[in-house]
Amino acid sequence: MNSMTQGRPLPLILRFTLPLLLGNLFQQAYNMADAAIVSRYLGTNALAAVGTSSSVQFLVIGFCTGACCGFAIPIAQTFGAEDHRTMRRLIFHGMALTLGIAVLLTTACALLCPQILHLLSTSAEIFDDAYAYLLIIFLGIPFTLLYNLLSAILRAVGDSRTPFLFLALSAFLNIILDLLAVVVFGMGVAGAALATIASQAVSGVLCWRYISRHVPVLWFGRESMKFDVTMTKLMLKMGLPMGLQSSITAIGSMVMQSANNNLGSVYTSGFTAGMRIKQLAMCPFDALATAVSTFCGQNLGARHPDRIRQGIRLGIAVGVIYGVFAGLLLIFAGRPLSMIFISGSAADAPVLDAATQYLRAMGFFYWVLGILSVARMATQGLGFAGLAIFSGVVEMAARMIVSLVFVPVFGYDAICFTDQSAWVSASLYIAPVCAWCVRKITRRLAQPDATAVSEQA
Repeated sequence: MNSMTQGRPLPLILRFTLPLLLGNLFQQAYNMADAAIVSRYLGTNALAAVGTSSSVQFLVIGFCTGACCGFAIPIAQTFGAEDHRTMRRLIFHGMALTLGIAVLLTTACALLCPQILHLLSTSAEIFDDAYAYLLIIFLGIPFTLLYNLLSAILRAVGDSRTPFLFLALSAFLNIILDLLAVVVFGMGVAGAALATIASQAVSGVLCWRYISRHVPVLWFGRESMKFDVTMTKLMLKMGLPMGLQSSITAIGSMVMQSANNNLGSVYTSGFTAGMRIKQLAMCPFDALATAVSTFCGQNLGARHPDRIRQGIRLGIAVGVIYGVFAGLLLIFAGRPLSMIFISGSAADAPVLDAATQYLRAMGFFYWVLGILSVARMATQGLGFAGLAIFSGVVEMAARMIVSLVFVPVFGYDAICFTDQSAWVSASLYIAPVCAWCVRKITRRLAQPDATAVSEQA
């Protein structure tokens, strides 16, 4: 465990970010391994089957990840305040709520899987493969939740290294299982999905064993296993808005994906390849924003508003600098990067052109994500999850407007600028909101009776 309440903010944030970044890269390796192996050994139609439901996967998995990160915010605050007894009670409530979410979400998603694919305008030629892949991913939701909750708890107390190590191990396992299932046993896209959820299960179990054996301060006993209405409400106040924020953003992506699927399998495959690269390039934003959120949460508990302001400013600066670099890479190297998933054959040339166009258009606006990601996660880390969620609403609205109004007129050209419109719109909202939240926190901490655990959300 590592406290972020003392020492120079930038080195603390960057040291915390590095394992998170590597972990996010390995997390993307799950999806990239699926896409690359499926495309190379099963063809572009199979790639389209894996990618056609990526937006709904983002919706569901995003909700799981967001909710778990939200549950960890009060844990980070009580850790910063050195209130370990309350922290362990919060961990118990987080685990109980996560179990309930796992049961409800897995059941609902598995039953509604066919309707979801029809809603996404999935073409008949890839429907069966898309259904097999998505159903298995949905059945693995409990494993996704297990890893995300336990890794969020470890990060809340300053340990970003251990979750990364377990995730790295499971990512390598995923690649091996992908090759075995798809190439050796000929299980098709269903085999790729099985490899993914099996690997996620391994990372979750490893986190569980590590906490139970090596981090006793996080391991709650019977004295902590008592339901408390106030704590339950607090955890839900933090977890549900963060989960919904990710899901609301994904709804806009689903509308965007449906509009793109209507353009044909060439654009579906090209969009899928481009999106995998986009998600990989977004990993530093996610890692940096999570580090800043944890930094803000711990320093809120320790009553250090000056450090909170400094951490947010530094985080945004680092994010914008990286965004400029990544954007240039997407603009000038989009085509060779797309060839990770798409062969250079004449038959696949239209798919490669579509992926390259998508990445090039995105590159000019990538720096905006540095502002959006850090400001949003900092707002959540300070306990204002209810305000942060509206940035997801803004993103959803922007994507829906472009998808429903402009894609029918301009086709794939409009698809290539849909994400950017969402990022700019959400940033214009969340940047001033984040500044307002910091000012409010500063005033609140100036009061002698201020509590460590935030209740603003």
